[in-house]
Amino acid sequence: MSPTHFTFASAFMLGLTGLALNRSHLLSALICLEGMMLSLFIAISLWSLTMASPICSLTPMILLTFSACEASSGLALLVATTRTHGSDTLKALNLLQC
Repeated sequence: MSPTHFTFASAFMLGLTGLALNRSHLLSALICLEGMMLSLFIAISLWSLTMASPICSLTPMILLTFSACEASSGLALLVATTRTHGSDTLKALNLLQC
């Protein structure tokens, strides 16, 4: 395994473990998801550069578009839950408490 592959794999796994272990606030979960998406974007961008195919060059832009949509909907969800529940803790998001 090359050092660049190890770096991107460890960045993705670090975001995944942060998402799995640090589930106290919604904002920290969104930041972990964004870190995972950015590591995937960089890895796919480098992969498309090595492939040198025009079909593969479109894939990172599609992933970046989905990442931007995920970030905007996550921030909208964060604002909505903070307004209704008063905090962004994930314990306050129980559907049975409504």
